[in-house]
Amino acid sequence: MIERERLVNTFCELVRIDSPSGEEEAVAQYLTQKLTALGLRIQRDSHGNVIASEDGDNPLILSAHMDTVEPGRGIKPRIEEDRIVSDGTTILGGDCKAGVAAILEGLQSIKDEGASRRPVQAVFTRGEEIGLVGAQYLDYGILTGQEAVVFDGNGPVGTITASSPTYISFDVKVKGRAAHAGVEPEKGLSAIRIASDIISQLPQGRLDEETTINVGTISGGSVRNAVPEDVTFSGEFRSRNTETLELTRLQVLQVLQAAREKYRDASIDEELQVLFRMYHIDPDGRMVSMVSHVLQDLDLAANISPSGGGTDGNVFLERGIDALVVGMSTNEMHTTREYVKLDELHDTARFCHNLLVAGF
Repeated sequence: MIERERLVNTFCELVRIDSPSGEEEAVAQYLTQKLTALGLRIQRDSHGNVIASEDGDNPLILSAHMDTVEPGRGIKPRIEEDRIVSDGTTILGGDCKAGVAAILEGLQSIKDEGASRRPVQAVFTRGEEIGLVGAQYLDYGILTGQEAVVFDGNGPVGTITASSPTYISFDVKVKGRAAHAGVEPEKGLSAIRIASDIISQLPQGRLDEETTINVGTISGGSVRNAVPEDVTFSGEFRSRNTETLELTRLQVLQVLQAAREKYRDASIDEELQVLFRMYHIDPDGRMVSMVSHVLQDLDLAANISPSGGGTDGNVFLERGIDALVVGMSTNEMHTTREYVKLDELHDTARFCHNLLVAGF
């Protein structure tokens, strides 16, 4: 039986551990201690991912990521009525520590009961929030399981991700010409002005039901009284439609080429990179069937719907692992308004418990 108080305490302990992308070691050590106590063998691959294994054939991979986005330092969780929130100055860290807590509680509750269950490999990755980096560099030679449930979806555990987009990042460097802003500004060529012009010509936000584009960061200039010489900005576009994705890529490149022709004395360089690729699950496949039956037994509704986000599930599927992404009870991810519903967190742990027991 799931112990609700223990589950909530575990979640709060986890979110109090700072783990912005690239700084996950303290969480990794916490998980190592917890998983060792559960009787699993811990391995750390060369990238620092945590893989916990045990004996047995056909283990089910349970996965979540260890890192969080900013602002995610000094998180102070508190319970307000039916949910857990932060103090409003940081994210909560439910993405993805609600999933981590549910996996730990699911395993602990089965151990307490002495119940038989399907063997498991628990995989906790680094750097998911910066492009699924941990999953990309995961040592797949350690994994013996061929099926995975990834706890990293928005909303209740019954939310099953039907499809996910291809994600392309872009980084642009603009080099103009510096000059004294008060003495001889006419000798300068403002990189900020050029970058602003480029950004204003790019499409922004939701382009259609399957496609979005965003410029997320910009940095440049040195002092207020100098015409800025250097600016960098970065963004992304993603789509679940291959044709639309290519059209968006071409549009970005056309805007940059037009800027080169307009500002011939400037240098404008870009780098585009595919960070993960789209997928569409088979609604009649084994994983959907298995998960749907477990949800039904718990009187929880299955909601199979597309997502605009990417998860480690994108990479697992590309590597030949039959992965399914489910919700983990967090809402309004990546904002200081993020919250986790207590009942939904409890349901996520119940689902994890029953998934392993039913699969035995």
